[in-house]
Amino acid sequence: MRCKGFLFDLDGTLVDSLPAVERAWSNWARRHGLAPEEVLAFIHGKQAITSLRHFMAGKSEADIAAEFTRLEHIEATENEGITALPGAIALLNHLNKAGIPWAIVTSGSMPVARARHKIAGLPAPEVFVTAERVKRGKPEPDAYLLGAQLLGLAPQECVVAEDAPAGVLSGLAAGCHVIAVNAPADTPRLNEVDLVLHSLEQITVTKQLNGDVIIQ
Repeated sequence: MRCKGFLFDLDGTLVDSLPAVERAWSNWARRHGLAPEEVLAFIHGKQAITSLRHFMAGKSEADIAAEFTRLEHIEATENEGITALPGAIALLNHLNKAGIPWAIVTSGSMPVARARHKIAGLPAPEVFVTAERVKRGKPEPDAYLLGAQLLGLAPQECVVAEDAPAGVLSGLAAGCHVIAVNAPADTPRLNEVDLVLHSLEQITVTKQLNGDVIIQ
């Protein structure tokens, strides 16, 4: 597979934030009289505001916004257990050394994403697309289209690395190449992605003299 640059999801792709995410949302579900397993099944890969609107249907936007602020603070400050996933730091350092452009494209808000990025010890991305920068979150293509644009690349020149079904669908909708990393077996359109991996440790990236990037 050939490309010019990479667009990485954050949670579940570069960073193992699952314990913190599930802890925050399970507590939220119980406070609102909801089954944690139902909430957890819905939220992965989606913007928090999208999930809150889903589970708080009928509530005012003011109530939803207040709940979002509360939850965002919890997710940005309670980071116990967050670590970089295997291969993530080595791959990003390799891309930087080779001069290969890359971005982080996440459904998380800026405070939450920055906190997790920092605590995991990841290199700084050239571009950081968070929930605040797009009107429509994943699985819509907006976030990955913006990431490609900010890198100065066409979508078809980019490879999206994603673990969540919503993110895989977003990358495909944007017209990017897609690598599914530890994605659920029942992810829609999984047969359309370019590679299915268990870990970022499994890929080799080489930059050619003409600027093309070869992924194996």
